[in-house]
This record gives sequence, structure tokens and C-alpha cells, in this order.
Amino acid sequence: MITVSLSYPLSDELLQQWGRPQVTAIGQFDGLHLGHASVIRKAVALAREQQVPVSVMTFHPHPKEVMKKGDYEGYLTPLADKQAILADMGVDVLYILNFNEEFSKVSPEAFISDVLLPLQIRTAVVGFDFRFGHRGAGHEDTLRKLGGELMSVHTVSPFELDGDKVSSSGIRRALQNGDLAHASRWLGRPYRIQGTVMDGEKRGRTIGFPTANLKLDDTYVIPIKGVYAVRALVGDRWINGVMNVGVKPTFHEGVLNPSFEVHLFDFNQQIYGNSVLVELHHYIRPERKFSSVDELISQIGNDAQTAKKLLG
Repeated sequence: MITVSLSYPLSDELLQQWGRPQVTAIGQFDGLHLGHASVIRKAVALAREQQVPVSVMTFHPHPKEVMKKGDYEGYLTPLADKQAILADMGVDVLYILNFNEEFSKVSPEAFISDVLLPLQIRTAVVGFDFRFGHRGAGHEDTLRKLGGELMSVHTVSPFELDGDKVSSSGIRRALQNGDLAHASRWLGRPYRIQGTVMDGEKRGRTIGFPTANLKLDDTYVIPIKGVYAVRALVGDRWINGVMNVGVKPTFHEGVLNPSFEVHLFDFNQQIYGNSVLVELHHYIRPERKFSSVDELISQIGNDAQTAKKLLG
């Protein structure tokens, strides 16, 4: 998959290079959950039928981040994660359109006439609730009307599980409620975060549970504070473990930003500076303050045993 960065207005040089008949799925696609996947799979299928490239057009940074509106609290799938997943889905080209305050004021008409049609998008594939242009004034009917004979539009119906519409907002709520089973089912995979192992307080090794202290690579949606059963990819090896997300109230007061500390089972290698991908599989318990270090050590041991059982 080739990634192409776009800035409005598109340059003539860019259009000469990338303007070609193609099928394009358009959307924010944060989470790339099962509903998003159904849109992209439809675009891939249509492109194969038409024997043209399939592309995805998304917007970065997230519009809610730029406009400081709504319930934005980070990404379910930061850009690097999104690129990897889309490549595995058979997408040929990923267009990343820079979303800034200037672009937020572009009308639906201008978006179609200045971006979509010059790129020669012959079929636009969107979700049923797709909105675009200034103040979200454009929708699927706008695409059909203004695309005319040059661009057809295919709208994908809501993807439902057990009668509920799969959505990014629902996944965010599930993560903040500790309902990992719900979040994983809607995502179609375990929720994951990635970070670099940094120097921490090194307290874990003194109490028999050494941890890898992660500095996250991007602004992820932070799940509820507490203890998780996890699987971590270190190099090319998956290792089971237990992770604490929180502020370590037994040792600190007044800390607001959570830390991410992973204890890997049967692992004693030096991995400072390494990138580690962590899948969150089970929420074990909320974070709490212990009356003594011995009580904390006992609970960590219980958490580790619980995680081992849950992970099999």
C-alpha cells in the first residue's frame, strides 16, 4: 500500500501523479471497527470488479481534535496503526488529507469539485452516516447530486451486532467501563496500544515484579485505570503478562497522568528503548491504594495468577 499526503487545495503535480480512475472509501475510520471494515471491504470488492485501484481517504488530525469539539479523548487507531490494518485489507492507496482550520471551512461542493473529481474517483463508498464539508453539511445525497455522471456513490448500511450499531463511540465507552469483551468484539480484534520502554522508578524489580514502563507512541484512548491481562509483542515474540494503567496511588498522591507498566511472565531481558505492542485482553480489577507494600505485593501476585488463567 502506498500512502499519499494531501493538502487542500491539491496541487497540479499531485493530481497528475495520482489522478486516475479508482474506487475510494471515504471516512475518518477511527477504530477501523467492524462497521468501518464493511465499508472498506465493499470498496475493495467494487474495485476488483471494475479492475481499478482501491483507495481509502481519511483525515488527520481528527476533526474533533482540531476543532476542540465533541468527546475527543484520543485515537482508537492512531495513524500508524490505521496504515498497517488497511494494508492488510488489500487497500492500494491511502490518502491522508490534512485537516486544519482552513480545510474545516471548505464547502461540500468545493470538496467534491476540488478533491474528489480531480482525483478521478469514479466510485465513492461511504457509511450511512457519512458527513463532510463545512459544519458537516454534506452527506451521501450531496455526493450523488454533485458527482453526477462522473462519480457513482455506494452507501454501506449500519453494521449491527445483537441489534446494536457498531460505533467508535460505543467502543470508547466500553473501554472506559472496563468492558474489554465488548470493545474487542466490535473492533474485531483486541484493543491495542504501542509504546517505547523507558526508564521508570524501578520499584517493580525491588518487590519481585519487574515492569516495562511504556511511553505511548501516540494519543490513544486511555481505558479505565486498573489491572489488565495482556499479550505483548516484544521483537517477534508474543509474551503474556499483566499491565497496570494508573497513577500508583500506593506510592503517589496528586498524579493525574496515568502510567503504563507491563510485567511480562517468564521474561528477564533488557528491553529499554524497544517498541512494545500490547493487546488488552481482560480487565481484572480497578486500581486502588493499598495500606502497605506487602499488601500490594500479595495483590500483584494474585493479579498475575488471574491473568495467567485468563490468558490460558
